[in-house]
Amino acid sequence: MGPLQFGMSPAEVADALLVSGPRERVGGPYEQEDFPDGVKAFYDAGRLACVALDAVTGPQVFLSGFPLAGSDPEQGHQFLLDHAAEHGNCVLYTPDESVSLTELGILLRSRRVGEAHLTRPLFVKEEWLDSQHFRDHLPLEDASG
Repeated sequence: MGPLQFGMSPAEVADALLVSGPRERVGGPYEQEDFPDGVKAFYDAGRLACVALDAVTGPQVFLSGFPLAGSDPEQGHQFLLDHAAEHGNCVLYTPDESVSLTELGILLRSRRVGEAHLTRPLFVKEEWLDSQHFRDHLPLEDASG
C-alpha cells in the first residue's frame, strides 16, 4: 500500500501521505478518515486496518500488471480469480459480491460512476477479511457512493 502499513496510527497515516491531516473524519464502529487524492483510511481500535482507493480519483495500483482501480468489474473479478488459481490464493466473496484474495488482503469492489461501474480496490488486514462481522457489515460507503 505504498507508504502505508497496517497498524499505523492516524497521525502516522497522515505523515506517510505527506498531509497535515484528513479532509474529513467519520465516527462509527470503524473510524474513517478521508484524505485528498481518493484515499480513505479505516481504523480498528485506533490502528490502520483498511485502505480504500477511489475508482476515479484514487491512486492507481497494479497487481501483476492489472490496474485495480477504475477497471471493468467483470474483468477485475476474473483477473483476481485467475490470479488466485495461478498462485494458490484463497478467494472470498463478500455479501455485496465483491471478490477478495485473503492472503494478499485485496478486496475488489464495484462502484457506480455515472452510467458506468468501475473497480475500487481496498487493502484490508487479513483478520478483518476473516471476520464474519466485517463481511456482513462492510464499514464502507455503499457501492454507488
